[in-house]
Amino acid sequence: MDELPEEEKPGIPAWVVTFADLMSLLMCFFVLLLSFSEIDAQKFKQIAGELSKAFGVQRDIPALEIPMGTSPIFDQFSPAPPEPTVLNEIKQTTTDEQPQLQTLKSPNDVAVEAAMQEQMQETLDQILQVLEPAIADGRINVSQDQRRIVIRVEEKGSFPSGSAELTWEFEGLLLDMAVVLADIPGRLTVEGHTDNVPIRTDRFYSNWDLSAARAAAVANVLLARDYVLPTRLSVTGLADTEPRVSNSSADNRAKNRRVEIIIDLSEPLQEQEIRLRELIQNNAESREAIIGIESDTAPSGELVW
Repeated sequence: MDELPEEEKPGIPAWVVTFADLMSLLMCFFVLLLSFSEIDAQKFKQIAGELSKAFGVQRDIPALEIPMGTSPIFDQFSPAPPEPTVLNEIKQTTTDEQPQLQTLKSPNDVAVEAAMQEQMQETLDQILQVLEPAIADGRINVSQDQRRIVIRVEEKGSFPSGSAELTWEFEGLLLDMAVVLADIPGRLTVEGHTDNVPIRTDRFYSNWDLSAARAAAVANVLLARDYVLPTRLSVTGLADTEPRVSNSSADNRAKNRRVEIIIDLSEPLQEQEIRLRELIQNNAESREAIIGIESDTAPSGELVW
């Protein structure tokens, strides 16, 4: 006899098993992700700050000025002198002056800077002594620019208008100046300047020619008696490219027509500064060595000064 087919029993559908396996795998996956994850507090703070800026969240703005304090004794007391006001109140006044922190410099640095400034002043005094009459007449102006001394020769009394020929009086002054410049170290630069009015003559094609010719005339006089070495000197014609003031009036144009003798003391002062620092260091080392020898040779219990 043929066997009868077995009756199918009702049970869980087949897709439920697959779905349960999938959920189990997803849960394991997220558990692993959570176990592997690390929270960097610094990065989180940085990202939160950038997001707050991007979304316009109100934030503290750092103050660029140092806050001014008030006295803790009275709420309405101010250390500054009060100014009379209409209302019955006292306000604190402040100043924008910044204190100079000289304590950051060592005594050696202060001494070296003082020596360099004294050397610059001595050199400036030598030049002023020779050029005193011309300075009083307004023909020459002397100024100091850091480690440079600028002798500005005005057109007045030195060159005729539109000419590069020196006057006899100013030529003698330059010869006296050459004697002083011979004893002053450093590079010498003679710069010629004009105004913005164009010039066109048989000798000078443009303001460039005129400015270079005037600078060369001054240099030739300084080199005439071999007081100044030619290797120290350089000549430059700048025309109207570096005016002192705007060429808006006749007086301003006269100020721009000039010849400048620039004494650059950077290299000599730098070498002197190096020698001075070495001398101070050697003296300090020798003093320490002497103190060490005296302390070694002193009897026990004796105080050595």
